[in-house]
Amino acid sequence: MSLPHDDSLRDRVVAQLAPLGAIECRPMFGGYGLYRDGVSFAILYDGHLYFKTGSASRPRYVERGMRPFRPTPRQTLRTYYEVPAEVLRSGEELRSWAEDALSTHRG
Repeated sequence: MSLPHDDSLRDRVVAQLAPLGAIECRPMFGGYGLYRDGVSFAILYDGHLYFKTGSASRPRYVERGMRPFRPTPRQTLRTYYEVPAEVLRSGEELRSWAEDALSTHRG
């Protein structure tokens, strides 16, 4: 079995998100699922980061032209959207967007 090719992105994202607490990475869809306290909030796949979205957060992804996660031509996960490149470059902004992704699990 080959390892996912997102190792450098994974390491960078985990380092940027470290102030949020322990982030666990699990193999998923040929990439990684990111979890905090057992809660899935992100997917790393094919050099892209996708955050879980809800009705409140999804519009800002769509407004920036971001697309939902599509691991295969027949499967689209419309609750996970690609994180814009400019957000990935800013640790502070990335953490803010990650907190929003984590909040989709709260009532």
